[in-house]
Amino acid sequence: MSARCSLCPRACGADRVGGVGYCGVPDEIFVCRAAPHFGEEPCISGTRGSGAVFFAGCNLRCVYCQNHAISRGRAGRAVTVERLREIFLALQVQGVHNINLVTPSHYSAQIASALSGVHLDIPVVWNSSGYETVEQLRALEGLVQIYMPDCKYADGALAAAYSGASDYPRVALAALREMYRQTGAFHMDADGLLQRGVLIRHLILPGAPENTLRVIDMVEDNFPADEVLFSLMSQYTPMPGLSRWPTLQRRVSREEFERCHAYLDFSALRYGYWQEPESATGEMIPAFDCTGV
Repeated sequence: MSARCSLCPRACGADRVGGVGYCGVPDEIFVCRAAPHFGEEPCISGTRGSGAVFFAGCNLRCVYCQNHAISRGRAGRAVTVERLREIFLALQVQGVHNINLVTPSHYSAQIASALSGVHLDIPVVWNSSGYETVEQLRALEGLVQIYMPDCKYADGALAAAYSGASDYPRVALAALREMYRQTGAFHMDADGLLQRGVLIRHLILPGAPENTLRVIDMVEDNFPADEVLFSLMSQYTPMPGLSRWPTLQRRVSREEFERCHAYLDFSALRYGYWQEPESATGEMIPAFDCTGV
């Protein structure tokens, strides 16, 4: 990695060899947990779990992040590229359905190196915020079989207010297009487990149903409706430290959810998932205790 980091869309120019970037971490890989995880969509978690590897730090750093304990950096345990390969193989031996790389974007170069040197018999899932460059993603071609990005915002003002990234809609759409170019139409196996493709996730935010409707439009307008999966999530849970954002201090209302769900149902998007607002709890947030690291 260059001493002045320009890996992600932030291009913060930080010296991640001697310090940390906007993502809150150096170029050394920090992992907070590596274990079977059952909190993903059914086609990812299956019956034996997804082999989730949670990385410390994040280049988006949303104010409402549910994984804020690790996304701000200074968490987890430092591992080498070789150790990361060993973690992947250990998870495979445990019988997980896939290797699920959670918030990996700021380590994309190191992860590409790790994946290039290991043989896996299960798919690799790139579980990201969607805020990454096309160049980052092209370096992963042939190494990642499933892309599971967020598509958080179609509203640049909202993206600026909550994630400090007014360019998010443009950047994320370009990233999603590259992901789809690499994988093509999604493919499930006989057990309903995703083997290849793009699963686009969107979290409904309280007070912002219009943003959700525009995200649905963006996906519908840019991708074949029968070739990508779309997951409408309503499990938003208020986190500490939101005094500056009163709207984010409550859960999504039933009215907001129904409006968004009805709009999705009316759209051409037919394959995917949706969640009831009652799923809004913190129970699926794992312990970031370096298990498996």
